[in-house]
Amino acid sequence: MKYELLKNDFITIGEKKIYRIKALKDFGNVRKGDLGGYIEKENNLSQEGDAWVYDNAEVFDNAEVSGDARVSGDARVFDDARVSGNAWVYGDAWVSGNAEVFGNARVSGDAEVFDDARVSGDAEVFDDAWVFDDAEVFDDAWVFDDARVSGNAWVFDDARVFGNARVFGDAEVFDDARVSGDAWVSKKCDFLCQIQGTKHFVTIQDNWIQIGCHLKTKEEWLKIYENIGKKENYSEEQIEEYRKYIELAKDE
Repeated sequence: MKYELLKNDFITIGEKKIYRIKALKDFGNVRKGDLGGYIEKENNLSQEGDAWVYDNAEVFDNAEVSGDARVSGDARVFDDARVSGNAWVYGDAWVSGNAEVFGNARVSGDAEVFDDARVSGDAEVFDDAWVFDDAEVFDDAWVFDDARVSGNAWVFDDARVFGNARVFGDAEVFDDARVSGDAWVSKKCDFLCQIQGTKHFVTIQDNWIQIGCHLKTKEEWLKIYENIGKKENYSEEQIEEYRKYIELAKDE
């Protein structure tokens, strides 16, 4: 046994009591006698590994924290959620439903991961971002600000989704893609694109990129990128439009 529940130190959530934990031995960065956060029952926190619930964090219902995972700050893990591996949930973040956070993933700030969503690898979800439905965020991807990733969407590799962006449906955002502003993405989005749309649906499939009613090949968009500032080829309105909707970037 690495910890015990303190039956005289508890808080209530609805009609549920959750109890402060106390370390019974040294492990990881926890020392014997350290007080942790709150759990409802022993099944919420593995007695194996270095997993720990810190500060005023709460784990309850059928949720489980295991491996070397950490839950800290005022974070909550509940319902049937799982936090494992070297994952860390902190700040005011919530992980709920059947969601899983594992690997070296981080969920922080006021972020929420719920339903059947998965965050793994070295991915990070933070600020006020949500990942839900059956969506997955993995590898080194980041989702932050007020972004939402939902449906069956995947965000992976070194992709970034931020601002008020929405990634949903069967979308895949990957490589070095950047999706921001109020952009909506419902299909594939690869390393060639930096989308900063204003509620324009973006579809990227195979060699075609469509932004609103504009459908062009990747090569055509790259040509626009190369000539975007040349007034003899584009009007001021066109330049502003293309800059606003998409910038096809080389390496950052």
